[in-house]
Amino acid sequence: MFMLDTRLQQDTVLIGDFPLCRVLLMNDANYPWFILVPRRADVSEVFHLSNADQAGLWAETTHLAEVLRDVFSADKINIATLGNVVGQLHMHVIARYREDMAWPAPVWGRHPAVPYTDAQIMAIRERLGSVMGSEFVFSEVRV
Repeated sequence: MFMLDTRLQQDTVLIGDFPLCRVLLMNDANYPWFILVPRRADVSEVFHLSNADQAGLWAETTHLAEVLRDVFSADKINIATLGNVVGQLHMHVIARYREDMAWPAPVWGRHPAVPYTDAQIMAIRERLGSVMGSEFVFSEVRV
């Protein structure tokens, strides 16, 4: 049975679900930083997924990346899966700007996180609302 890692639960806001992945927003208003987590039990590596799920993960990742590029007018989209701290397989999809505080370095550990306000979370959900696609299901709003 799929269970979200406790660290991801603590550090993120639930946005919704694609057919395969849970979509989370990192609770750091410094960057539009999203995390995709395949809803599969005991998966820590991409190669642990079936071939179909690997294709699904990549399709959902690239779809989200395109949405973020357009919705947030990003200069660059960073996509990464590391898993050194959180072992559960998760894909980071981060909209970056040449003027963001960490540019051009990675965002990890560069600056203290600035939590989103409830209003900011609602605004992000609204911006994503019409462009995520028919297969995306937004979670109940819990802000």
